[in-house]
Amino acid sequence: MSSSRERVRSALGHTEPDRIPMDFGGSTVTGMHVSCVAALRRHYGLEAAPVKVVEPGQMLGEIGEELKAILGVDIEGIARRTTRYGFRLEGWKLFRMYDGLEVLVPSEFNATIDDNGDTLLYPQGDLSARPSARMPRGGHFFDAIIRQEPIDEDRLDPRDNLEEFAPVSGEELDYLEAEAKRARGTGRAVMASFGGTAFGDISHVPGAGLKHPRGIRDVAEWYMSLRTRREYIHGVFAGQCEIALRNLERIATRTGDAVDVVNICGTDFGTQSSSFCSVETFRELWMPYYKQITGWIHRNTGWRTFKHSCGAIAKFVDVFIEAGFDILNPVQCSAAGMDPEHLKKTWGDRIVFWGGGVDTQQVLPFGTPAQVREQVLRRCGIFAQRGGFVFNSTHNIQAGTPVENIVAMIDAVNEFRSR
Repeated sequence: MSSSRERVRSALGHTEPDRIPMDFGGSTVTGMHVSCVAALRRHYGLEAAPVKVVEPGQMLGEIGEELKAILGVDIEGIARRTTRYGFRLEGWKLFRMYDGLEVLVPSEFNATIDDNGDTLLYPQGDLSARPSARMPRGGHFFDAIIRQEPIDEDRLDPRDNLEEFAPVSGEELDYLEAEAKRARGTGRAVMASFGGTAFGDISHVPGAGLKHPRGIRDVAEWYMSLRTRREYIHGVFAGQCEIALRNLERIATRTGDAVDVVNICGTDFGTQSSSFCSVETFRELWMPYYKQITGWIHRNTGWRTFKHSCGAIAKFVDVFIEAGFDILNPVQCSAAGMDPEHLKKTWGDRIVFWGGGVDTQQVLPFGTPAQVREQVLRRCGIFAQRGGFVFNSTHNIQAGTPVENIVAMIDAVNEFRSR
């Protein structure tokens, strides 16, 4: 039997491994809500201990070594230790969710409850600053609070949208090197999220980790600027790319061959039925910067490049490949034009499908275990042919998903693996 790393590398090389590799928890787009992790731990009889929240915005839970072994996970993730809210993942304390579930959050995860009963989160944990995120009363994750200052067109400076990007520190390099060695020691393939390479990722635009965000920080304003302020957007992307390339060079020196896959970008280009822009706009605004990042990686490392984009993105797959992406996630087969057989037949020998194993909008949360099993087996049968597939659900597993359906998903993958 192959090791997890060998299994993943075979799949990445478009050859069929001994069994389908599986990822849960390798990144912030391939995880599970903390409540789902807690439910799985109860189901499998693991210790009843609060689960750590490793991504506060989406409230993703740490899968943990015991649960990874039970699930058969083949990916180990590493990431920068500072969250997008500007505080570190350290110094854990208890936090009670609206449904009463107690979880562990970082010590600087400082929150208050407003008059509506909503939970407010603060940048860098500073309660004297304006809150930057909100979990609605009864909710399960945080939405960004827009803190856009009035825009003076004559004073707009792309450097204002670069405040959160900076040279990686020596201390952070030490941390990433240690994390890479730890992850390699698990025997799993290592997926790294080094940050700084997501051009225009809308989850980062509001600057939730900044106390006084400057520049264009309103989501709607940003989308309009993609058409009306293209020179400004180019200035932001060019500055970000320059910083990212310098950081990647320093990080690669310290992490090197310990890393197998690097998560480049989570910028979404698709909606349920269409797209946010044309292919021509992608080529003008994003392609030059993606190609610089992926080109450097392919010339200087053995890392494979991972691109996340939700929605109906079939028309972008060719340009994603041209831009240097090796892997596509989350493979939202429920979106228009994203039929799994079409995807595999058209691009299966040129890009790795990482995800798409089961629909997380309808089937997994609202179907029966039998329906989950049926879809998982069908998707595996399509995507696993000739390699080029890593099993994951279509994006993170959300709060409220029945644990029996999650278990049915895992059981179906293992059933397919044993054929």
